[in-house]
Amino acid sequence: MTLIYLDNNATTKTAPEVLEAMFPYFEEQYGNPSSIYEFAKKSNHAVKNARAVLKDFINAADEKEIIFTSCGSESANTAIRGVLNMNKNKRHIITTKVEHPCVLNLYKTLEKQGYKVDYIGVNSNGELDLAELEQAVNYDTALVSVMHANNETGVIFPIEKISEIIKSKNKETKFFVDAVQTAGKIPIDVQACGIDLLSVSGHKFHAPKGIGVLYVNSKTAITPLIIGGHQERGLRAGTENVPYIAGLAKAAELASDGLKYEATEVKRLRDKLESGILRNIYNSRLNTAVTNRVPNTTNIGFEYIEGELILLHLSDSGICASSGSACTSGSLEPSHVLRAMNVPFTSIHGSIRFSLSRYTTEKEIDTVIEVMPKIIDKIRTLSPYQDELEALKKLKSSNYQG
Repeated sequence: MTLIYLDNNATTKTAPEVLEAMFPYFEEQYGNPSSIYEFAKKSNHAVKNARAVLKDFINAADEKEIIFTSCGSESANTAIRGVLNMNKNKRHIITTKVEHPCVLNLYKTLEKQGYKVDYIGVNSNGELDLAELEQAVNYDTALVSVMHANNETGVIFPIEKISEIIKSKNKETKFFVDAVQTAGKIPIDVQACGIDLLSVSGHKFHAPKGIGVLYVNSKTAITPLIIGGHQERGLRAGTENVPYIAGLAKAAELASDGLKYEATEVKRLRDKLESGILRNIYNSRLNTAVTNRVPNTTNIGFEYIEGELILLHLSDSGICASSGSACTSGSLEPSHVLRAMNVPFTSIHGSIRFSLSRYTTEKEIDTVIEVMPKIIDKIRTLSPYQDELEALKKLKSSNYQG
């Protein structure tokens, strides 16, 4: 059975070029980059080179603003806790209802420690309520935390506009952006967007799992999450993971070169998959009408059908997709993102996320478009909502004819 992998927002294939860039630091060049002898210099150079590459990748002002971490979750925790520890007299945080669990769950913990957290809502298309956000910023706001693009719907938030709102209300408030789902898919410019802190995870754009980046601009002070040695300017202790850092740099270079391909070819395949499913399956609905999405992501609901059943049948056909965030896919609860968007109860449990990559092919998309109607038809026979499905079929048929 041929594998068709359409869950790239969960993780991606490590690019062959990335693996090639990593191998020397597992074999010949295994020196500790902090050591002063000649043998360690190539490891040290690899880390310095990667820092320069990542600086350009997000258009940071200085290489010192790049801190290597193990993943997006560590970067987010370091940013959030680090800022709050430096501003202990301020106890107010603003975030959104649709953030990734690594952020939301941290804020739930901080609420138990006495912080006041405002969760900004979204409309039915997943777009942020900017008026609500502007009203929430006050003199006590230490941090505003907004993801760049949502991991389930792909909807891109207007980060530059949000930054302008924050700074117009309180210049001392820090702005943290979770860019895990945009890095490698659309351009990121931390300076133009007025971002103070930003997180990136390598395994979302064809680097290996276990390597991430935290950007902290030079005007923002934070405390370290991991305390120990002097590495990363004392902001992230522990011997640098040189092979993975080198791999991340290569992945960033490849991603930068491939942004046009993402915006054209990956988007074209995404749109083809989306329209093919919506055209051929009468109880399907697109969960967001927003065109300003990352080019690889679609989220489609299938009314009166359980998403877990769809995923199991897709898996039997060699197709990998998701019912939401990889960090919550084991939960039986419907997606918190789709709940915040007020997706109808008839389809919220049957919503599937498909996320493509530069390795996705036309043939794979054609196969999914062909297989999906058969899977949905098979599952329908097991549904207790036969009357509702039949009524829905007649309604869609009459609308089409009209």
